[in-house]
Amino acid sequence: MANVVINGREYTVADGITILEACRAASVEIPTLCFMKEINEIGACRICLVDCAMKVGGPRKLVAACVMPISDGMEILTNTEEVLKARKTNLELMLSDHQKKCLSCVRNQNCELQKLCREYGVEEDRIGGYTNDYAPDTSTPWLVRENNKCINCRRCVAVCKHNQGVGVIGSNDRGFDTHIACAFETPLADSACIGCGQCTVVCPTGALHEVDDTAKVIAALNDPTKHVAICAAPSVRATLGEAFGLEPGTDVEGKMVAAMKRLGFDGVYDMNFTADLTIIEEAHELMDRVKNGGKLPLITSCSPGWVKFCEHYFPEFTDNLSSCKSPQQMFGAVYKTYFAQKNNIDPKDIFFVSCIPCTAKKFEVTRDHENAAGVPDVDVALTTRELARLIDKAGIQFNALPDEKFDSPFAIGSGAGAIFGATGGVMEAALRTAAETILGTTLEKVEFEEVRGTEGIKRATYKLGELEVNVAVCSGTANAKELLTKIKNGEENYQFVEVMACPGGCVNGGGQPIHPMYVRDTVNLKKLRADVLYNADKKLPLRKSHENPDIKTIYAEFLGEPGSHKAHEILHTTYVKRGLYPNK
Repeated sequence: MANVVINGREYTVADGITILEACRAASVEIPTLCFMKEINEIGACRICLVDCAMKVGGPRKLVAACVMPISDGMEILTNTEEVLKARKTNLELMLSDHQKKCLSCVRNQNCELQKLCREYGVEEDRIGGYTNDYAPDTSTPWLVRENNKCINCRRCVAVCKHNQGVGVIGSNDRGFDTHIACAFETPLADSACIGCGQCTVVCPTGALHEVDDTAKVIAALNDPTKHVAICAAPSVRATLGEAFGLEPGTDVEGKMVAAMKRLGFDGVYDMNFTADLTIIEEAHELMDRVKNGGKLPLITSCSPGWVKFCEHYFPEFTDNLSSCKSPQQMFGAVYKTYFAQKNNIDPKDIFFVSCIPCTAKKFEVTRDHENAAGVPDVDVALTTRELARLIDKAGIQFNALPDEKFDSPFAIGSGAGAIFGATGGVMEAALRTAAETILGTTLEKVEFEEVRGTEGIKRATYKLGELEVNVAVCSGTANAKELLTKIKNGEENYQFVEVMACPGGCVNGGGQPIHPMYVRDTVNLKKLRADVLYNADKKLPLRKSHENPDIKTIYAEFLGEPGSHKAHEILHTTYVKRGLYPNK
C-alpha cells in the first residue's frame, strides 16, 4: 500500500496503480478523452493532467494521471489554476481543428468533448489557423466516419485491435496531418471491417456513428400503400431506457412497445418469437450433424458481425456455421411469407423493420439469400439509438408511457428466447431444447450456469444420456480468434460453439446507447443489462423454445417439421469465403 495526499487529504491506496485510479478510489474524478481501462492507456490527449510532487512540499510538475504510477508520499493536486489552464488550452487546441457543427451532430448533448468544453469555458474560435478537411467515409451500409470531428484519441483503434482482433483502422500520416483511417486510405467497405460498431460506442465525439436509416422508416410510415411492421430484439428492452435517462439495468419492454405503437407501426412484435424459432432449427441441425456425421463443431450464426469475421478471417470455418438465419432475418422472412399469405398482403407492400442492438445487422439485411419472399426479408435495421431518436423526433414522452403488450400473432416468446441477448444465452436456450429432445424427459432444472457470465471464453461439458457434449461460448471476436485457433490446431474439441461479435453479447452491441468512458470503465453495463434478460427468463411461464405454442402453430400450419425443405427455403441461408479482401 502507498500513502498519498490528494487535494490536501491523506489516502492509503494500492501501490503501483496510476494517479487516475488513486483519485477514483478517493472519489475524485479526473477528466479523460483518450483513456480506456486496460486497452488504451496512452496519455495522448493530455486532458487528465494533474499537479504532482513526489513528496509533500517537493518540486511540482504537470503529469498525465492515466499513465503516471503513484508512489508512497506523493502529493497530487487535481484542480489548481495551472492544471485547469492546461486542460483548457489542450481542449482549445483540439477544437481548433474540429468541425464545430454541434447542432446537427448525432452526438450533440452526448459528446464528451462538448461536455468538457462547456465545463472549462472553452471559446470555440480562440485558436485559429489551418484546419484539415476530410471527406466523410460513407462507403458502408453500417458506419459513417467523419474525420473532421475526430480528435485522434485512438479509442476506436484500440477497441478494433484489442477487443475485436480486427485492427482495420489506425493512425495514418504524422504530426498535424495524423488521422484515423484504413491502410493506404482504403475505404472502409473495401477493408475486412466486420461492422460490429464497437468503435461507435467508444468514440467520444461524432466522428463515428451508424448509418442513420430513420428517414426511410418515417417515409414508410407515411406511405398509405405500405404495411409497416417492426420487431424488437431481446436486448433492446434492457437498454432503451438509458437513452431517456433511466438507470442501466431497467427493463422498459412495456414502454418500448407503447412508443412503437405511437410511432404508427401496423404491427409491433417480439423478436423473442424468432429467437425460439432459431433454436428449434438450430437444435435440429446440431442433432442431425451429431447423428449423421456432419461438420462439427456447429457454430452459431445469430451474430452478423461474427459471421462476417468468420468469412474474412477464418473462411475454413464457414462450413461449420449453422445455416440458420438470425432471428432478425427469420422474422422478416416469416412475416413476408406466412403472415402475408394469411392476411392476403403482397410481400412487396410490406415494409419490415427490426430494432436491434447491432450495426452489423445493417449489413445483414443486404446479404444474398435473405429474401425468402423474393424481396428483402428485412427492409431496415434500426439500432437502439436510432429508435430513441425516432421517439424523440415524434415528441413521445417515453418515461410517461404506460406499459403495453406486443401484438399477435407472434406475441409469445419463451425465456429461452429472452436470454438470446446475453453471451451464453443462445447456447443455454439450445441446450434446453436439445437436452429434452435427446433425453426424452422434462428437465427439472433449465438453467445451465456454466455458460453464463461475461467472461470472454467459457467452456463446459454436459452428459445427455449416453452423449457427452462439449460446448464453448465466446464473445468479442478477439476471443473468437483465440478459441478458433485452438480448435483449428486440434488443441480443443467441441460439438457446439456460440460466438457473439460484441464483448458480453448483444447487450453490449455497437448500436446500444452511448455512455461516457468513465461510466464504461466503472460500471458493469454488460452484467446490468444481461440481468434484465435473465430476470425476464425467470418470470416467464414458458422457458423452453420448443414449448412455445406460436412456434408449434407455425410448424403445423406452414413449415411442417423442423429442418423441412420449406423451413430451409425460408429460414436458412448461405455464407461466403471472403478472406482479407473487399466485401462481396
